[in-house]
Amino acid sequence: VQLQASGGGLVQPGGSLRLSCAASTFAFAHYYIGWVRQAPGLEREGVSWLSLSDGSTTYADSVKGRFTISRDNAKNTVYLQMNNVKPEDTAVYYCAVRAGPNHYYNNFSEHDYRGQGTQVTVSS
Repeated sequence: VQLQASGGGLVQPGGSLRLSCAASTFAFAHYYIGWVRQAPGLEREGVSWLSLSDGSTTYADSVKGRFTISRDNAKNTVYLQMNNVKPEDTAVYYCAVRAGPNHYYNNFSEHDYRGQGTQVTVSS
C-alpha cells in the first residue's frame, strides 16, 4: 500500500489544521490506518488509529478530545482533524498502516508501513 500525507503547515496555538492521507487502496479490510508523529529529538508517537473493518477509532491521551480521525472510502483517504492545537503538537506527521490486529503490537506507535511525512508547526 502506498500512502501520501498532506495538509501540514504553520498554525497558531489554539488553531486548527486538517491532514489528509491518500492511500493507494483500502482493500485490506482487516488493517488499521492511522497517524504517528515524531518531533525532533523525541521518539515516534502514535496519534490515532482507525479500523478499516468496523470504523472504530483510538487516540493517544495527548490528543484525545482535540483530534478526530475519519475516512472517505470513495476517495481512499483518511483525515486527521486537529483542533485546539498546542506547541507540543509540532512534529512530522506520518500516515501509517497496521497489517494485523492491535494486540500484535507492543505499543501505540508500532506499525508496518508508513508514507512520507508532513510537517506541522504550532507557533505564534
